[in-house]
Amino acid sequence: MSLNKGVVFPISSAILERIEQYRQVLVNYSKPRLPFIEWQPTPKNNVDVLNDTLDLYRFFDATQQTEFLYECVEHTVEVSLPEEVNYLINQDVFVTKINNMLDMPNTLIDLLIRFLQQNNGKLSKRAKEKEFSALKPAEIILIERIYSEVFIKKSII
Repeated sequence: MSLNKGVVFPISSAILERIEQYRQVLVNYSKPRLPFIEWQPTPKNNVDVLNDTLDLYRFFDATQQTEFLYECVEHTVEVSLPEEVNYLINQDVFVTKINNMLDMPNTLIDLLIRFLQQNNGKLSKRAKEKEFSALKPAEIILIERIYSEVFIKKSII
């Protein structure tokens, strides 16, 4: 199996969700080596390594790091990617329904989605008075209903 150049595999969110475990994996790797490294701080808040450390890194056991990486890849494939695909499909459905109902630029629809997400599917009073003041009350009710049907009540995947 080969990956195409330029394909980004979004594993960083899985790592961030497990940031303490990630830190512990790094500490478990580096801490045993620290007593064997002679170093000094640099003026730019970095470090200069003063001795030869190649043997410390040549044949190390990467089991813990590999298991952690595997868990993150597994989570990305089984949870994050399906959730993202589901969200994008739902977003597409929502945008299509809004475009069929109103003449609204996509940037404003994106803002509308963000406002609805932040307020559990309802437009706030402020959003109604400012960003979406051109909408009629009946249109707002319909938009909130569409949002609820698309993002809250159903899951396409």
